[in-house]
Amino acid sequence: MRLTIPISFVLLCLQVNALSPAQRRDVSATSYSPSYSCKCYEGDKCWPSVSAWDALNSTVGGRLIKFVPHAAVCHNTFEGVSTFNATGCTEATANQGNQPWLIETPLAPLRTFYSNNTCQVTTNPAEPCTIGYMSEYVILASDPKHVQAGVVFAKKYNIRLVVRNTGHDFMGRSVASGALAINTHRLKGSSFIKKYTGPGGYTGSAVTLAAGMQGRELYRLANQQSPKVVVVGGECPTVGFSGGYIQGGGHGPLSTYHGMAADHALSFDVITAEGKAVTANAKQNSDLFWALKGGGPGTFAIVTSVTVKTFPELPCAGTIININATHTTDSALFWKGVEAFHSLANLYVANGMFVYYELSELRLHIQPFVAPNMNAAQLQKVLQPLFDKLNAIGIGYSTVTKEFSTYFDLYIDMFEDETAGDTTIVGGKQPRFSKSFPGCCQSTQLATWHHHWSYRWSWSRHPTVDNAINPGWRQASSFSITVVNVPENATKAQKATAEGIVTNTIGAKLRAASPRGGAYVNEGDLNEPDWQTAFWGSNYARLFKIRQKWDPTGVFYAKTTVGTEKWEEINDPPRLCKKN
Repeated sequence: MRLTIPISFVLLCLQVNALSPAQRRDVSATSYSPSYSCKCYEGDKCWPSVSAWDALNSTVGGRLIKFVPHAAVCHNTFEGVSTFNATGCTEATANQGNQPWLIETPLAPLRTFYSNNTCQVTTNPAEPCTIGYMSEYVILASDPKHVQAGVVFAKKYNIRLVVRNTGHDFMGRSVASGALAINTHRLKGSSFIKKYTGPGGYTGSAVTLAAGMQGRELYRLANQQSPKVVVVGGECPTVGFSGGYIQGGGHGPLSTYHGMAADHALSFDVITAEGKAVTANAKQNSDLFWALKGGGPGTFAIVTSVTVKTFPELPCAGTIININATHTTDSALFWKGVEAFHSLANLYVANGMFVYYELSELRLHIQPFVAPNMNAAQLQKVLQPLFDKLNAIGIGYSTVTKEFSTYFDLYIDMFEDETAGDTTIVGGKQPRFSKSFPGCCQSTQLATWHHHWSYRWSWSRHPTVDNAINPGWRQASSFSITVVNVPENATKAQKATAEGIVTNTIGAKLRAASPRGGAYVNEGDLNEPDWQTAFWGSNYARLFKIRQKWDPTGVFYAKTTVGTEKWEEINDPPRLCKKN
């Protein structure tokens, strides 16, 4: 599928492309403490000349642009250039919550908290529009050689480098002030394989996917094969499969049944920190291969394609349950219903099920319970203990169960599209309880009291897989994400307060309720205490050694990922520096 950028945005890119460095971010050379060695930023003497940027643009076939916020079309000017475009502003305003539209822009994050929100859609064109904490330049890579050129350039000039696939990034790791960004979303292509012949001993079916392939796009292609196949992918249709998703481990509707996405990786093609194109699999660069399977996003290399196992299509059933204010306004009764739901997490996992829900005060929306290889009657039988508990406590609910001939049909019918453009920040835990769930429910209830909400999934048990995923996943039966809503115009103090609630209030309760639990590197708290253990458990020491081998100088950086302990963002706008 050919992807395009909105015309109004392209015009702005061309206009701003002519700007000299002096017209960009208002930053002068900064004197750092001798205790830090920092990346090079615009205004520093080390910053590349215009001719150097032009040479890079030529190398990548004219696909280097200077970043312009997509909302600049709603403002009179951006950095001295006229940008207002009424038609473009109408389009940007209409699509500010539209994930697919935002993904097609070069750099827009789907959640804006980490961008600093300094250029938003508006009805007042006189409002200022500034770059905020976004990158200076973007390479819209359509070939792995473009990625390679970007890495070589960033390493040569000591520029901060960041990778952006779809911007589906809860933790803001694809947002990097003053950086060179490499957008891999336009690396498209897939090749389905009937019988894999590569190393590792696997001889079943597989698929090779370029970095820009997304979830629903992949599911649709898999469903078109003969015979039909499935892939362990994400719940959200817009997630880029081969990027941070699988590098973080990768969970989704088939994870309880088949395992994590990274469990099924067979080979990666990557660009290393040295700018070399290499293959990592069971035979070649096996240490890197192990690390890429759950070792974290944007850390060891930039993935340009990945080969993973596929599985035969299978019938599935799904159930939706709602408990909300139409059923009860009694908060205590409502939370008894929530606890009844959570108390059966082990039952759901034991039956290979995945559960996706949204929870806030007086709203529990479960859509759906996914039951692979079951029909409607079998699923209702498994869920009967839940219905019995709900009936016993006297809480009302609504429910519907459906059955489908394929997983793909269930996915298209029962999973809801997600929105974008919010200013939320997240936390997340992978609780492990030996008996019951009261501590979990108390901490989740605390989240809703602070006007937040949470997700939870039932989870996967595949203890024999050898990869970098936190081994704790194999003993957990659920995973929670808590979300804090932050005002778009929040002050620094308000933002700090919100982050403190995530870490020190809600997060502390979850840690206390499940001291043996972990966290998910892609959907967790950036300020997670002892994040090394929370994200990777006993695998961290091995990952650290691999990181030192493949990127000893820190070409790649993403906050709270392997080997970043000495790196810190300082000043405002933030600059990435290493403690000496």
